[in-house]
Amino acid sequence: MAKVSAIDHDSSMQPAVRSVWTSGQAIEGLDQVAIECPIALVYNGISHVVMMATPAQLEDFALGFSLSEGIIQSTQQLLDIEQREVSEGIELAITITGEAFSKLKSKRRNLTGRTGCGLCGAESLQQAKPVLEPVTSDVKISHSSLQVAISDLEQHQHLQKQTGAVHAAAWCDADGQLLVVKEDVGRHNALDKLLGAMARQNIDANSGFILVTSRASYEMVVKTARANIGILAAVSAPTSLAISLAQLSQIGLVGFSRPQRHVVYAGKSRFVGEENSP
Repeated sequence: MAKVSAIDHDSSMQPAVRSVWTSGQAIEGLDQVAIECPIALVYNGISHVVMMATPAQLEDFALGFSLSEGIIQSTQQLLDIEQREVSEGIELAITITGEAFSKLKSKRRNLTGRTGCGLCGAESLQQAKPVLEPVTSDVKISHSSLQVAISDLEQHQHLQKQTGAVHAAAWCDADGQLLVVKEDVGRHNALDKLLGAMARQNIDANSGFILVTSRASYEMVVKTARANIGILAAVSAPTSLAISLAQLSQIGLVGFSRPQRHVVYAGKSRFVGEENSP
């Protein structure tokens, strides 16, 4: 099996004192908890967004976020990433080309407010639902290959095993072998870290599929489509908008990816042996 990229554990978790109550008795001890930290993404000196994330593999995160949010169109448009620790958290000073920054400034002029999990740069309902081009990837996989990945994912969730508080996003080849796995307290962040690592390693998006431990929300489909990846499988349920966007962008979308069972919601032609589908 191909080697899966490792997690930087020192910056991903920390010990915490805990008291466990069981059978009428309190037992004191230590737990390992996932670190959640404010990460500010600053483009050419202008703050763009603050994300709550696990402070590891931040270069992958910055690159993947920049690509999946359409801030840059290629790795060549990202010139530099400098990580700065400040009292409030971590600042990623990202330098992008003038062309990309000009488009980002134009987008920011539409930003009328940002609260909670609002949509960055969307000032109308029309802008909230992105127009996606159909992916050009012609990848197809078998149901058994997907089951291989589903069965193997847990053993590669090293941070999750120790903290129980993070999501994972995995890149799998067409045979279901896990090649790259990224973990983060945020499902979007885990996917961005994965996409960044794939771009950095020049991984062919046509050679496999993505498996995530979260639900399949519309943002996860958007990020997958922008990376021109043809299949997204999620451990939990998809949303209605995720299904419609997957259909429009011709992505194979799978939900409830569990051992011995998974459910195809869009792009059935991407799965070999559909007549035998679960």
